[in-house]
Amino acid sequence: MNEHEENKALVVEAFDTLFNQRDYVAAEAFWSPNYIQHSAHIAPGRDGLFDLIKSAPSTLRYDHQLVVADGDYVILHGRFSGRGDQPNWIAADIVRLDGGLLVEHWDVLQDEATQAQSTSGLPMFGDAFPTAKGPS
Repeated sequence: MNEHEENKALVVEAFDTLFNQRDYVAAEAFWSPNYIQHSAHIAPGRDGLFDLIKSAPSTLRYDHQLVVADGDYVILHGRFSGRGDQPNWIAADIVRLDGGLLVEHWDVLQDEATQAQSTSGLPMFGDAFPTAKGPS
């Protein structure tokens, strides 16, 4: 496996460990203690991210569709579903790695459109539209 494939696998495993398994102890092995958070809706550092997930509904789930790597940067195109009464989020998460740890993060988030909301007539994630409140 080349470096790009290793970096992609590491970030996918990190996201699954934190967002889906909610194993905060195991997640510490992926996120640097000096983690830099650029997202406007998340408090600084690794603790800010972990605290956000701890406060999220237990139904929260993350699924990725596309993973791209360039050197120490990995970009995931994914869906955050199970947000209670809130629409799913479609996310482009950009992560910088250093020494096998996630050290920096940026994201772009957008509410997932239903079929009735989609001007293009195409789903934003996968090959099916979500229901009004959750994934397809």
